[in-house]
Amino acid sequence: MGAASVCAPIYTAEVSPPAVRGRLVGLVQFNIVLGILLAYLSNYVIKITASDDVAWRWMFGVMAVPAIVFLVLLVTVPETPRWLMSVGRDAEGEAVARRLATTPAEADQVIAEIHQALNATENVSTTPFFTRGHSKVIMLAFTIAMFNQLSGINAVLYYAPEVMQKAGASSDTAFLMSVGVGAMNLIATMAALTVIDKFGRRNLMLVGSIGYIVSLGFLAGVMFYYAPNFNSTSSILVLLGLLAFIASHAFGQGAVIWVFISEIFPNRIRGRGQSLGSLTHWVFAWLTSTLFPPIIGLLGGGTAFAIFAVCMVGQLVWVLKVMPETKGVPLEEMEHRLGLVHDPDNVGGPATPVMH
Repeated sequence: MGAASVCAPIYTAEVSPPAVRGRLVGLVQFNIVLGILLAYLSNYVIKITASDDVAWRWMFGVMAVPAIVFLVLLVTVPETPRWLMSVGRDAEGEAVARRLATTPAEADQVIAEIHQALNATENVSTTPFFTRGHSKVIMLAFTIAMFNQLSGINAVLYYAPEVMQKAGASSDTAFLMSVGVGAMNLIATMAALTVIDKFGRRNLMLVGSIGYIVSLGFLAGVMFYYAPNFNSTSSILVLLGLLAFIASHAFGQGAVIWVFISEIFPNRIRGRGQSLGSLTHWVFAWLTSTLFPPIIGLLGGGTAFAIFAVCMVGQLVWVLKVMPETKGVPLEEMEHRLGLVHDPDNVGGPATPVMH
C-alpha cells in the first residue's frame, strides 16, 4: 500500500496533460474510495452470513482478489515518458508520449518540455533533497499530508463500525451504516473530480476545511450531549455527522492531497517529494488511528472529535495564508511559480539551464 500510494499519483501526474491532470490524478483517490466502499459492502455481507469466529478471516482473505487483478494489469502499464527520457531512452519516451497525447501538437509540446527540464539539470548527477532551496515545497507537502490525517479521516474509516456502536447502533446496523459512509465518500469524490480543474485545488481545500470544522464540531456536540446514554437517535445523528465529515474530506483533502503533492515538486526530486508526502501521511495515519480508541475509551468520543476540529481550524488558516494554487500549471513550470529555480545554497549544482 505504501509503495502504491507513492507511485500511483506520480505516474498519473507524469502521463497527464496539465489541463486534465487534476481529474486524472484524482482518479487515484476515486479508486481508493471505491475500494473502501466495496470493502465495507464485503465486510457487511460476510458479517451477516458467516459466524463471528471465522468472519474476520474471510474479511482478510478476500483482499487477495483485487491484489491479484492489480498485479496482472500492471503488465500492461508502460513507463512514463519523463522517466524513460531521463535515463537516456529517448526514442521509447517519445513513442509513449505520442501514444498518450490526444494530438501531435500536444505530444510535441510535452516532449519539448521534458527535454528542456532535463537539459536544465543534466549536469546535476545527484540532487540533494533537504536543502534550503527545497524547503518551501518540502514544508508544503509535509503540512498538507499532516493535516490530512489530523482531520481524523483514517481513524474514522478504520473504526466506523465501532463509532456507530458506541453511538447506540447495534452491531449489524453499525456495519450497514459504514456502507453509507463509504457511499458518501465515493459520491463526494466524484463531485470533486468534476470540478477540481475548474475551481482549483485551493478552493476545494477551503470548502473542505469549513466542512471539516462544522461536521466535527457537530459530532463532538452530539457525543458530549448524549454521553453516556446513547440511543437510536444519537446513532442517527452521529451517522449524519459522519456523512457530512466524509463529504467534506472527499471534496477537499481527499481529492486534492495527491494531486497537489505530485505537482509542486521539480522533476529532479519529484519521486522523493512524493515519498516524503506519503511517509508523512502514513505516520500521522498510524498516530491518529493508534490514539483514537484510547482517547474515546478514556475521554469519550466528544473529546476525540473536538481535537480533530481544532486541528482543522489550523488547516483552514494554512490554506488561507500559505497554500498556493497549482491548477493548470505544467509540471516543468511549477518550480518557477514557486520560486525554486535557483538553489540559494548552490548545493548539488546549478538548478537553471546550463549554457554549452
